[in-house]
This record gives sequence, structure tokens and C-alpha cells, in this order.
Amino acid sequence: MNITIIGASAGIGLATVEQALAKGHKVTALSTNTTNIPPHAHLTKVNGSATSVSDLKKVMVGADAVIITIGTKNKKPNTLFSDTALALVKAGAALNFKAPVLVITGFGAGDSSRFLGFFMKTVIRLFLKHQYINKTLMEEIIANSELNWEIVRPGMLSNGPLSKKYKVLPGLYKGIKIGKISRADVAAFLLEEAKNPTMLKQYPALTSSNSIRS
Repeated sequence: MNITIIGASAGIGLATVEQALAKGHKVTALSTNTTNIPPHAHLTKVNGSATSVSDLKKVMVGADAVIITIGTKNKKPNTLFSDTALALVKAGAALNFKAPVLVITGFGAGDSSRFLGFFMKTVIRLFLKHQYINKTLMEEIIANSELNWEIVRPGMLSNGPLSKKYKVLPGLYKGIKIGKISRADVAAFLLEEAKNPTMLKQYPALTSSNSIRS
């Protein structure tokens, strides 16, 4: 497969790049700075912006799937997520793009905010409030587009190893518990969905298997 990963230089994005290359896929990696991404024969590194329509069009052409894993450490109000969504929708429309577009937001964005536990609700309110407000807007923009989208909401991210023991929860329900999940496991899920998308136009939540309760 030809997979484009946007926001590829760290975190989930970098883990997805590494796993995709290990599986034999061809990867185009877009980031504002790609120096952290190790070179590979099947890797094309592109320095650019996720909020630039022209940059997105360049890396989306010919892709069998696009994976959006952008992030920011800026806790002040910013519009990175919504600006990326707007650019992505415009680029997709210009290209008549029909391949899957997998977008990472987080559990706590959109209607999932009503199902947060006390601890995560407090963390988001104190430290990530503005990010999650803008992630919610990102979700709304993408969900109202013509893209073949899938919005993925992982729980609290860790740097743990790839376990492949994560759980995918397709719907929200009273008593749902979303705990930690490693970035490596999130990357594994993204690649599985890129290869065989089963949850298009849905909002799967991801958590480690030991965080589930009925």
C-alpha cells in the first residue's frame, strides 16, 4: 500500500511510520520537520504543513489511505486541529479523494466528553481544555465533509510497547471505561484500518484490554 501519514515526526505518527515500513508499505510522511524520521528505501519525507491545502494535495495524490496524527504541546487556545480539518476537506475535494482518511482526535472530544471518568475529565479541564475544544471542531468539520473518514478516539496515551491486546469500542454507552493505550497499539489499529477499513463514518474508541468493564 501507499500510505500518507500527516503529523509523522513524533508520537503516534512516528510509530505508524515505523510499523508501516516494517510491514512493507510505501510511506509518505508529512511534518513541519522530518529530521526525526529515520530514512528508509520505501519512505518519502516531505517538510510541510498540515494546514496547507497545497502541501496536503501533494502528499495525498496516489495514496491508498491517509492517516492524520497531528498534535501540539501548546496549551493556549489555538486552531491547529480545525485548520487542518478545513485544509484536508479542501484538498480532498480538489482531488476527488475517495480513499480512507483516518483521523486521530481523543476520547473526550465531541459527544465522548459526556462519558469521561472523573480523572480524565479533570486532566482535560485543567491542562487540555483548548485542545479538546478544537479537536471537537475538527471532528465536526470532517464528519460534515465528503471524505471517507474515520475518527479515532484513543484513551490516555503511553509510550508502552506494542501489545496488540487493545480493545476497539465502536459505540458510547453508560459505564464505558477508556483507560491508557500505547501509541504503538494505536498505530497498529490505524494500519489495520488503512488496509481493511471496517469503521468508516464511525468514531471508534481505543483502550488497553485491561481497561474494559461492561
